[in-house]
Formats: sequence, structure tokens, C-alpha cells
Amino acid sequence: MTNTDVEKVTIIATHGPEDPERATFPFMMGNAALVMECEAVVILQGVAVLLAQKGIFEHVAAAGLPALEEQMRTFLEAGGKLLVCGPCVKERNIGIEMLIEGSELIAGARVIQEVTGSKATLNY
Repeated sequence: MTNTDVEKVTIIATHGPEDPERATFPFMMGNAALVMECEAVVILQGVAVLLAQKGIFEHVAAAGLPALEEQMRTFLEAGGKLLVCGPCVKERNIGIEMLIEGSELIAGARVIQEVTGSKATLNY
């Protein structure tokens, strides 16, 4: 398969540590997409950007679901893209050095680019 033959899914997350279940779903779905040989992108917006901060995602767990830490590590190791809203990070005074390895700061135009280039978009 060439890259043009690979289907892509973009998953937008807007919930963080305050809602462990909805914080975990984007990475579970991203991992499912990767297993199905789709390109997977998770975009963190709003309070969800806290999930990309070192020392935060390791402590998020929802009853009955795999730990967020495990889901995020699997997602990144399998080639998933983790895109983080730059203005949302700035608003929360999170320095780039505080973000986990593998995350990339973006702004609105990149969100639109990812969504319009995807076969499907999910929002949590």
C-alpha cells in the first residue's frame, strides 16, 4: 500500500484528567485505527492538552478501561500522531519542555488540514 491508499482517521479530544473515560477513548480508537492499518491522528484541544503534559497522563485511569498511560504509549509507539493545540497550551502556561515526547504543537489551520484529509473524524 502506498500512503495515498492508507485511510486516515482524525480524533479530536476535548476532555482531560477531569473526565478519565472521555480522555481515554480517543487513544483507544486511535489504537484500533492503527491495528486496522489506518493512519491515526489525535488532536488535543482545550483542557485535553493537559494529557500531553509530563506527569499528568500517567495518573489518569477510568474504571473498566485500560490505563491512559498504556493507551498513549501504545499509540505513539505504533506511529500515531499526537497534535496539541498551541494556543491552548499557552493559555495554561505549559512550556514546550513540559510536553511528552512525540507531541507536536499546532494551530487551527493544521486542525482543518488534518480533518479535511481524513476519511473520518471522531470527537470526544
